[in-house]
Amino acid sequence: MGDMYSAYILSTEHRPNFSTFVEIDEIPIIDLSETSQEKLISKISKACEKWGFFQVINHGVPSDLIIKVDNEAKKFFELSMEEKKKLKRDAFNATGYHDAEHTKKTRDWKEVYDFLVKDGVQIPSSDDPHDLELCTQKNQWPQSLPHFRETMEEYSGKLEKLSYKLLELISLSLGLAGDKFLDCFKNQLSFTRLNYYPPCPFPDLALGVGPHKDPCILTVVAQDDTGGLQVKKNSVDGWIPVKPIPGALVVNLGDVLQVWSNDKYDSAEHRVVLNSLKERFSYPFFLFPGHHIIVKPAEELVSEQNPAKYKEYNFGKYYANRTHADFNKQEDDNTEIHHFKILY
Repeated sequence: MGDMYSAYILSTEHRPNFSTFVEIDEIPIIDLSETSQEKLISKISKACEKWGFFQVINHGVPSDLIIKVDNEAKKFFELSMEEKKKLKRDAFNATGYHDAEHTKKTRDWKEVYDFLVKDGVQIPSSDDPHDLELCTQKNQWPQSLPHFRETMEEYSGKLEKLSYKLLELISLSLGLAGDKFLDCFKNQLSFTRLNYYPPCPFPDLALGVGPHKDPCILTVVAQDDTGGLQVKKNSVDGWIPVKPIPGALVVNLGDVLQVWSNDKYDSAEHRVVLNSLKERFSYPFFLFPGHHIIVKPAEELVSEQNPAKYKEYNFGKYYANRTHADFNKQEDDNTEIHHFKILY
């Protein structure tokens, strides 16, 4: 691991530009126990439109469960590299363990473990629209940690339930029915990730995760108190920290929601900066639709005055394209939603 990270530091092409860091505002904090749904929806709307990022409190995910997840995750990343690589992902199965060697655009300073919410889901074997073959994705669990799977599945279930609640509120904030998108989750591709960012001896020369947008519907994240997550706000030329708040979960919108909203809401660009002394852990849940879903702007938000801003696309084919390009460290077409943007 040391050689791998040392090689990354010596590569100047991936060094972050910290001159654009700003701290002029704070990410909204939304209390989900708000008794007035009208006020809650209004706060959600403002946060989505202005930021694409917010934090939630009183969200219903028990703090003791997050502590258990943290303990089990740390046990996993403390395993020998030999043990972790027994669970290493490959070109056909994106679940399991991977490290800084397997990232498409940059070599991020982190280790990762992914597992699906619905084990055994199927995705298209390729992005070819005429290829109807599916391949099965199976979770890979560490056998040496007896409580790991049970803890992670419980956490994932709680985050899934919370994500549906957030999606309902976001749908209402767009003027849509609360259940507008709730039939999109048969054979869903949602997954949970455990992120480990080791201390970096030269944090100004590397990034935990480079600037990116999430390809999902939305992401919900439990993060520790180390900090490092930063978001880019549309109206500001710089990066704003998402400060850790005890008991809060971070929420950010993904590309699918940007398309569904017909650009009313943006998928927020974000990154993770590193710490020279402290390691960082975070546990995001990525809400994805099923592979059969056709993603396009909601018809209620499209009119002659506000035409559709995106061509429709099959989510499974899009996901397969991104997954294969990411594993093979390639730049392929149609791996970002701007490839589907309609230019008038």
